[in-house]
Amino acid sequence: MARLRLRRARATATVSPAAIAAPNDGHQLEMSLMEHLDELRKRLTRAMLALVVGVVIAFPLADPALSYLQQPYGDRFQALDPTSPIISYFRVALLLGAILSIPLTTYQVMMFIVPGLTRREKRIVFSALPAITGLFLLGAAFSWFLLIPPALNFLQNFQTDNFVAQWTADGYLGFITALIFWMGVAFETPLIFFILSLMGLIETRVMIHNWRIAIIGSAVAAAFITPTIDPVNLFLVMGPLLTLYVFSIFLVAIGSRINRGRSVAA
Repeated sequence: MARLRLRRARATATVSPAAIAAPNDGHQLEMSLMEHLDELRKRLTRAMLALVVGVVIAFPLADPALSYLQQPYGDRFQALDPTSPIISYFRVALLLGAILSIPLTTYQVMMFIVPGLTRREKRIVFSALPAITGLFLLGAAFSWFLLIPPALNFLQNFQTDNFVAQWTADGYLGFITALIFWMGVAFETPLIFFILSLMGLIETRVMIHNWRIAIIGSAVAAAFITPTIDPVNLFLVMGPLLTLYVFSIFLVAIGSRINRGRSVAA
């Protein structure tokens, strides 16, 4: 019995240095709650600074962008209060600034949500940032060219015998910019899921098992993106969201296979 205890003690002493040296692969040490909150504050501050810089850069571009967004409207915007033109102008500038700051804000969010990344995982995140930005622009273009025309057509021709469609600048631009921005964000999710699968943080079976939650989440997100009570616009947004979720499952399957292959090779 004494020899068995001695062997266990030696084995423990042999394993401990390796366990202590484990953080050398690039992982950060565990943080306390206050340290997590401080890290969140730093990430949010950097993301807000990136957004402010993006808005400053985009401010001169807001005027031509406003004219471009006005085309489906067909006429000059209605301003029912003195501050409406200024608010509308800043709304467009904020949208452009958010688009310009997407790479930095996405990186800050990823660095907080996935703490303790190894050096290889950090390289994956860095290399994916241009693709994430491209997917955001693709989602914005998809929203502008494919989603917004039928949505506006339905809203404009609904109950024309009783109502005349004369939208205000705030209502029109609020609907347009929200749909463009959040669909751009939604188009980023497949690549983000792929990155998480490369890190071994999500599996295909988990996403397939939670398909009911995905449907409910898509409905809630669609209701948030298009704050209207009509089912037409709701399903116009839900369809692409569910399609993106199915595509995310496909990418997660590929990423999980790559991650397992690397683990076996290591």
